[in-house]
Amino acid sequence: MSNLSPEWQAMAKLVSQFYAKADAEPFREPVDWQSLGLFDYPQVIKKPMDLGLVKKKVNESKYKSIHDAADDVRLIWKNCMTYNADGSDFYNLAQTMAKKFEEKFEKLCAQNDVIGYSLEGSNVDEPTIEDKRAFAKCLYKITKEELGKVITDLENKCPKALIKNSAEDEVEINVDNISAVAFREVVDYVNSCGAMGSG
Repeated sequence: MSNLSPEWQAMAKLVSQFYAKADAEPFREPVDWQSLGLFDYPQVIKKPMDLGLVKKKVNESKYKSIHDAADDVRLIWKNCMTYNADGSDFYNLAQTMAKKFEEKFEKLCAQNDVIGYSLEGSNVDEPTIEDKRAFAKCLYKITKEELGKVITDLENKCPKALIKNSAEDEVEINVDNISAVAFREVVDYVNSCGAMGSG
């Protein structure tokens, strides 16, 4: 630990804090889908991830940047929300954890002057106007369930991109407000739904 830079020490501490949370029990180890009888788990979840593995990789300096480490933590919540039904206990728990993590990670980046978190100068290219238009078009091609996942994802990672109309119980996505990092992730998800590039 002592040979880690301050930002990595902060990241290791953050991951350890989440690992130690009582609510984090389901996320500490790989999902033992065989003993739980979840035989479709490997088909649904292509890249399993758990806090124990992230913690180990951080301590062994296996990540190129703390953003890569944060992406793996996000993958833990995303996998849980992908596999479990919206509104279920596990889904709600992952959603709560995701929000808490983003708040803490944003603070960590600000305190350690880490660039690249929803800022220009990151290792993720800013989306072009063409990228944004293509993405906006594709939102009409995906199913309601898939659109729901996109909105949930944005709510966790980039809430400023959502305009909520409580009177009509509607949510609009403001593509211009999506950070480069979040944009890349939701585009990857929409791609996986087969919507991008089909028109």
